Amino acid sequence: MISDRVKKGIEKAPHRSLFKALGLNDDELAKSLIGVVNSFNEIIPGHIHLRNIVDAVKKGVIAAGGTPIEFPTIGVCDGIAMNHIGMKYSLGSRELIADSIEIMAKGHAFDGLVMVTNCDKIVPGMIIAAVKLDIPAIIVSGGQMLPGMYKGKPIAVDNVFEAVGKAAKGTISKEELYEIECAACPGAGSCAGLFTANSMNCLTEALGLALPYNGTIPAVFAERIRLAKESGKKIIELVKKQITPRKIVTKKAIENALAVDMAIGGSSNTALHIPAIAHYAGIPIRLKDIQPISERTPHLCSIAPSGPHHMIDLHYAGGIPALMNELLKHGLIHGTCMTVTGKSIAQNVKDKSILDTSVIRLVTKPVHKDGGLAVLTGNLAPDGCIVKQAAVDPSMLKHSGPAKVFDSEEEAVKAIMGNQIQKGDVIVIRYEGPRGGPGMREMLTPTSVIAGMGMDKEVALITDGRFSGATRGSSIGHISPEAAAGGPL
Repeated sequence: MISDRVKKGIEKAPHRSLFKALGLNDDELAKSLIGVVNSFNEIIPGHIHLRNIVDAVKKGVIAAGGTPIEFPTIGVCDGIAMNHIGMKYSLGSRELIADSIEIMAKGHAFDGLVMVTNCDKIVPGMIIAAVKLDIPAIIVSGGQMLPGMYKGKPIAVDNVFEAVGKAAKGTISKEELYEIECAACPGAGSCAGLFTANSMNCLTEALGLALPYNGTIPAVFAERIRLAKESGKKIIELVKKQITPRKIVTKKAIENALAVDMAIGGSSNTALHIPAIAHYAGIPIRLKDIQPISERTPHLCSIAPSGPHHMIDLHYAGGIPALMNELLKHGLIHGTCMTVTGKSIAQNVKDKSILDTSVIRLVTKPVHKDGGLAVLTGNLAPDGCIVKQAAVDPSMLKHSGPAKVFDSEEEAVKAIMGNQIQKGDVIVIRYEGPRGGPGMREMLTPTSVIAGMGMDKEVALITDGRFSGATRGSSIGHISPEAAAGGPL
């Protein structure tokens, strides 16, 4: 066992003494030491309930004959960090999270890790840590928030962002905006649509690093607690069999994740996270490698912000296992990839049927024939850029208009809110890339205000920054090279 480095031999008596100061006895020290990473905090709705999930994980570890030891890492709420200097710190927190976990795992010689996580940068940060460390690990997500209800219709936080634009235009009153604000987020969990957090939670399943349904079980369901217990048990099996992340996260697994991403219509941020995960796993994946997968994988799910459904609908329709089984039937994913269940993808999804074909379409009757994301190149982006084409109105797939150029998000938002943008305009926001921002902020506020003002079918936005998973409309981001690096923008 890895933990023998800190608990075996006479020279480790001081180490054992320190463990005993924690209340651990000799029997507990003789077992596998399992680190339980907890990103709980009191500022992120997706994390406020993680203590309960961690407790369930620990019970599972103990039941399977291991000794769980909890430690924390940080988390940033992208929704709260949005549209101010805080967003400059969001993307960088991914590596900070990964590094902090690596330090704790190496410093304390854990035999395996259960990573309890949620939300935009925390999920990919933990996956990166898992592949860097390459010790047995399993991801347990906190699950998604249920949608709120307003005037008999389900809503989520994206509706609040867009309501700001409606209020600014005078389409709704400030009182109605307040009612929407109070109704949209009813409790614990990652935001209810297919935004970045839930996109990445779903892709933990596609990669094989989480148990089935990890991506779609709501935060408040007892099913989430049961999954956490089972994950705690499963890590002991992974330790015994030495099934490590790099045996799971192969090139074919990365291709599976990208295919599932295209089929569900996931966040454009996955185009940042999946290549980063692949890099740390020693797998070369470039932006241009994404496009062929998009072209052969149809878009099957119309989930907010791209459509009327929410994550709860995807769960009730059969979740990621049902979707992957549909893709597997048509040869669009690799069924032989190993997973943390100890079984292959094909074995995991066998007989998992789509329960509602209005939520998960058949491959033969897709929402769109191409995947949810598209990689573009051109005179403004010679090295490429990304668009969530699933969320673009068909009328905007070809568009030309006068450019309105801004050197920061704040300048653009001021102009939009000040009614300086006309139908047909193309908003250009530059110097918001990784170097120029710095930090590559998300442009959710400008895109949402545009949509709220009813101009998402007439106004395009291009930027070297990035977008929230909640963004919809003709929004093209990640333009490379960025302006600060001398790019054409």
